[in-house]
Amino acid sequence: MKIVIINYGAGNIQSIMFAIERLGFKAVLSNNPEEIQSADKVIFPGVGEASYAMKKLQESGLDSLIPKLKQPVFGICLGMQLMCNSTEEGNTKGLGIFDVDVIKFTSKVKVPQMGWNQIYNLKSDLFKDIAENEFMYLVHSFYAPNCAESIATTNYELEYASALHKNNFYGTQFHPEKSGDVGEKILENFLKI
Repeated sequence: MKIVIINYGAGNIQSIMFAIERLGFKAVLSNNPEEIQSADKVIFPGVGEASYAMKKLQESGLDSLIPKLKQPVFGICLGMQLMCNSTEEGNTKGLGIFDVDVIKFTSKVKVPQMGWNQIYNLKSDLFKDIAENEFMYLVHSFYAPNCAESIATTNYELEYASALHKNNFYGTQFHPEKSGDVGEKILENFLKI
């Protein structure tokens, strides 16, 4: 199986590489459109600021490629947020895969949300054999509100979508690669889709 992690200068790539290796697979880092298109599975990570990350995608033409991919694609953290219509972070237009706009937590809570929080209302094969209310590791100041494409929910100030799914596209706000055995099981489930 050919697994490509999109390398566009805004990803926490090493921890994802190591997690995939622990599962017994190898991944390739690439921003080459042909290589990404020929992958069996694509992982779209993201760490940092949305407008900068989107600029990097536009510079390499990946902003038009990613929405057209036909194989399973997994966006993680900022990767998931960039797959939405837009984000308030840097007033950034997203890739428009998920029909939801990412917004910022209010000042009523500590921002960013950093640390462990529970996921529940689990739907989709991504969460096969995962129990409700498992703890996942999150670091984020912006969130996708619950919507028709939500497949997991987390509560921080309010309930929001901590995972999304539409067609061949999946996204998690949490970091499965930093969430221990349960997170790695979610990554493994994605690789089996």
